[in-house]
Amino acid sequence: MKNLFLVSIIMFSFMQIIYAAPSKAEAEVAIAFEKYFDARANQNWDAVASMESASGTYNSNSDGSFHKALSKTTAAQWKASGQAGALNIYYPEFAELSDDVVYVRFYYEGIAINGSKQSDYRTKVTQNWIKENGKWVVKTQHYAPAQFGGVHITVASDFEE
Repeated sequence: MKNLFLVSIIMFSFMQIIYAAPSKAEAEVAIAFEKYFDARANQNWDAVASMESASGTYNSNSDGSFHKALSKTTAAQWKASGQAGALNIYYPEFAELSDDVVYVRFYYEGIAINGSKQSDYRTKVTQNWIKENGKWVVKTQHYAPAQFGGVHITVASDFEE
């Protein structure tokens, strides 16, 4: 009985570690993250640009062009990109790496529209958010294809009621 009690305490302690509440920084970035992607979905490019590092961001895709120069994307550049569609975020995770740095990873999936071209879209995304002048902003973003076996490829009818 004594061993069962000891095992129960150890398991409870282990579960507390695994399911620990998010840190203050992780919770703050989760809110900023939601606002950032809401702004992108609503094409509020001024808000999007204001939530990226004022000193620029490092953005890359797994398309053979991994290393890209520091970029300072303006609201006008975001608008000119023609990005639109019905994209959803799945399984976001937030991990505080150090003071004022939070790592985020998630899946981004849906129908992407660029100009008159529409296509299914599924990608794995990682970001680093930093605290800059008291505000959480995106500093890095990496988008990698997630078209692996056994997944549903999104089509327009998925969003019809």
